[in-house]
Amino acid sequence: MSGRKRISVDEAEWYRVQRKAQQLKEVLSTLPGLVEDIRSQTRADLDRTFARVAERQQRHEAAMGELSQQTRRLEADTTRRLQEQAKDLHRELAATAGRLREETRQALAEQQAQVRQALAAERAERRAETARLAADIDIMKEDRARAEETVRAWLADANVMAGLIAEAGLHERYAPQELERLQARLATAGQNLAQGRFDAALALAQETYHSLSELRVDTEQRELERCSAQTAAVESLVRVERLIEGNLERPVLGADGTAMEGFTLDVEFWSRDELDGLRQETADGLSQARDDGTDVEALHGLREREAPRLERTLGDTVAQAGMRHLASQIRVNLADAVAQTLGELAFYDFVDGEYQDADPRGAYYAKLQHDNGNEIVLDISQAARDSGECVVRVLSYDHDVTSEAELRRRAEAIQEALKGEGHNASRPVSEPGAPDPELLDIERHRAEAERRTRATEQNQTLRKGQSRPGAGGV
Repeated sequence: MSGRKRISVDEAEWYRVQRKAQQLKEVLSTLPGLVEDIRSQTRADLDRTFARVAERQQRHEAAMGELSQQTRRLEADTTRRLQEQAKDLHRELAATAGRLREETRQALAEQQAQVRQALAAERAERRAETARLAADIDIMKEDRARAEETVRAWLADANVMAGLIAEAGLHERYAPQELERLQARLATAGQNLAQGRFDAALALAQETYHSLSELRVDTEQRELERCSAQTAAVESLVRVERLIEGNLERPVLGADGTAMEGFTLDVEFWSRDELDGLRQETADGLSQARDDGTDVEALHGLREREAPRLERTLGDTVAQAGMRHLASQIRVNLADAVAQTLGELAFYDFVDGEYQDADPRGAYYAKLQHDNGNEIVLDISQAARDSGECVVRVLSYDHDVTSEAELRRRAEAIQEALKGEGHNASRPVSEPGAPDPELLDIERHRAEAERRTRATEQNQTLRKGQSRPGAGGV
């Protein structure tokens, strides 16, 4: 004779219907103040990023005073264009913060491309002008003092430009080894100068200067491109961060899909550690996006792949939390249905019921008692975590003799009652062994919850004491 009867209840179809009806996976994305929060945080990040850009450009502008008159004039327009480009980009990104859509990004990219083309045309004109001036070299051959002075001026200007590039450090990311190559060419020009080969020294010094100037412009342009990609990545991840916080609680929906007044779903509680994990992933992504060492390709990946993945995961987490909440209620409903059947069939009365350790995410236990002292414990649990299938165990604690036929008849009546309520219940099967006597003690679950609560409060008090200035032991 087995006092342990098990009935499997497949709720997969019910879960599917509920998921569809309640649209649990739809993350609340029209939260009050969401756009303004994203805009505020994005602008703060923008200001920090472009403050560094402005500081670098101010150093460049100050260094222009060290250039000779001929190159200072050549660099003036380029410096002005770079400053205007950075200011315009900063202004546009700040204006669209919180709503930086794809078409906006494309428009900004086109604007930046136009500026690059204008700068490229300007650099080409500068090279052409230098070539025209170089025609004076034949005259300079007759005036060695003037020739030496001209070469030294170009070398000095090139070294100033090399120093600016080295100080900015952008070449290490965008053109590794290029500065070293150009500095080697400057060394060769210096050797030509020392040997009196002014024509060769001048040609090499001028060419190297222009290459250095172009290297500076190219790296600045690519850094602005990275700043734009960084803003987009930060904004997309800040959005996920705000959505997580905004979806910590959700309305509880009824069977008709409308919110039930006075009830909320604690997503953080029902998701167990999953929401914390998602929050940490988002924080890690934001840290990477805000890191100036993150390259453009990685930033595009954060915006185009990582942020959408995290938002989808948030939707899955919210949906799973909602389904766990519904499944918890289903366990109580199943216990009620079984208790009612046993009351009508064998005159058992409901005595007490509680979740395992008073945690609604766990199994549900209901205790029934007969006038003759016989007791039954209903153990309602999930077959596997988030499986959509419940297991109903009917554990009989009889003080008199109850036949196997009677125990089976009870279990079959329970199965029929569950099927009558629309549940897909399997035929009952016997499980080996005797029911665990400890399961009769329903009150122990509440006691365990209280003990856990006291332990948590004590730990919090202890941590607060340790964090006080001067607190500690010997």
